[in-house]
Amino acid sequence: MALSKFLGLFLIHIALLSSSCFAADPFVFYDFEVSYITASPLGVPQQVIAINNKFPGPTINSTTNNNVVINVRNKLDESLLLHWSGIQQRRSSWQDGLPGTNCPIPPKWNWTYQFQVKDQIGSFFYFPSLHFQRAAGGFGGFIINNRDIIPIPFGSPDGDITILIGDWYTRNHTALRKALDAGKDLGMPDGVLINGKGPYQYNDTLVPDGIDYETIDVHPGKTYRLRVHNVGISTSLNFRIQSHNLLLAETEGSYTVQQNYTSLDIHVGQSYSFLLTTDQNASSDYYIVASARFVNESQWKRVTGVAILRYSNSKGKAAGPLPDPPQDEYDKTFSMNQARSIRWNVSASGARPNPQGSFRYGSINVTEIFVLKNKPPVTIDGKRRTTLSGISFVNPATPIRLADQFKVKGVYKLDFPSRPLTGPPKMETSVINGTFRGFMEVILQNNDTKVQTYHLSGYAFFVVGMDYGEWSENSRGTYNKWDGIARSTTQVYPGAWTAILISLDNVGVWNLRTENLDSWYLGQETYIRVVNPEVTNKTELPMPDNVLYCGALSKRQKPQDISFATSITTSSWKLFLAVLMVASALLFH
Repeated sequence: MALSKFLGLFLIHIALLSSSCFAADPFVFYDFEVSYITASPLGVPQQVIAINNKFPGPTINSTTNNNVVINVRNKLDESLLLHWSGIQQRRSSWQDGLPGTNCPIPPKWNWTYQFQVKDQIGSFFYFPSLHFQRAAGGFGGFIINNRDIIPIPFGSPDGDITILIGDWYTRNHTALRKALDAGKDLGMPDGVLINGKGPYQYNDTLVPDGIDYETIDVHPGKTYRLRVHNVGISTSLNFRIQSHNLLLAETEGSYTVQQNYTSLDIHVGQSYSFLLTTDQNASSDYYIVASARFVNESQWKRVTGVAILRYSNSKGKAAGPLPDPPQDEYDKTFSMNQARSIRWNVSASGARPNPQGSFRYGSINVTEIFVLKNKPPVTIDGKRRTTLSGISFVNPATPIRLADQFKVKGVYKLDFPSRPLTGPPKMETSVINGTFRGFMEVILQNNDTKVQTYHLSGYAFFVVGMDYGEWSENSRGTYNKWDGIARSTTQVYPGAWTAILISLDNVGVWNLRTENLDSWYLGQETYIRVVNPEVTNKTELPMPDNVLYCGALSKRQKPQDISFATSITTSSWKLFLAVLMVASALLFH
């Protein structure tokens, strides 16, 4: 391609980035080619979604306030969106990668995400958000490091290790999708993967020969940061490492009070950072285990994920039984009490020099209250659906944010109820009308029989309380109003409630959903629309110049120059960076 044509495109990007005030902070660039490959994580060949021919995909490594540019080439046979789970997308829901905010990237198309990880640190992950694709892969870790001038509340680790755990089916994601569309349950998963690999053969009867397993190599006498993410479909997992303690240090962008756990329940969509000290002898390797929680079937033992922790001076293979999971079959409060023990480190700096606890959420007046209740699946208009407060969400053909921009009428309703509906359930595109700079209390009531985890895009919320039974006004007396953890994903146990507080300071349209993929696919979600009455780039960035159009606005979409788009590579982005630096010097100095 001619250099002049290439530079012309970059000058357009420069104008966009400059107007968005991005140019003052460093850039990191990634090139993602999303395609199908054949893999056999459980010994059965199957089609999985890879990024740059890797399953799982590469880890994105960034630093607070970096501008992240990710060029995505969709080589799947269906449309694609990538969602950056837990990344708050300050002022820019345009880049969130969800159907309520973005039109999908068509097959064989190229599209570039550009966003700033503004005032964030921590451990997150990304995944494809359409068509049940996360069940086939396409996920990877996303790290946001502290800037050098901001101290971390522990010594610098000797290594940083990303671990992706999750339940897994050997059926194709399209087959799983069809089962849900036909009104069926997915049934028991076929296994639990650790970094895209099946279990180590710890038991000849339960685990067949020939399965590739994950090995994590460490040196004795060191401390490693383990970033563990449950990227699975619907199974809560207990994570543990034989003979080692896990010192919890951070979760989803907040430093925690540092506490040792022998194991920790990690629910679907959740992320944790542990400090692992390699202080054991090296007489053998050690088991790393991710096992299913809150299930009764004895066959679930076959589903356990097992990897290996190997010291550099190890003298032999791991042996013996796996370390025991929590023995709480008759104590349903054990896991909840463990969750309650996770507290915010209010004296630690976050992405800024001020302590995390300087945001005194407990003294802010609540302006809006929503009680959101889920129930087991129901039948609506002959279809099996899941609901939130009696509404099963229908994704609109025209994304909500795009409809607002072009004043398209009838795409959605701002009528999501503050209390559960008392009448029959219904399928609608019903959205919560949030008040800019309001302070919202949300009670998540789980009347289903399995754990649900809930995620809110664009925000970290404060988890202030959880208990069994029905929430009532008196439940507020149990709230933690000082050091409740700030995070983006929280679990709600069966027959229980969890209360969260949200400071609505991020303008945009933000997804509130269950992370359990089957329940999400069937409608258990909504969006919170937060609008600043005063239109200003200070609270929301302008629509990007490369926005995709669909639905009622599809006639605006121009065909893509495929030969040009597919020629954009990481090396090209490096050239872009060089040009951008020159342009920035001219524009800002």
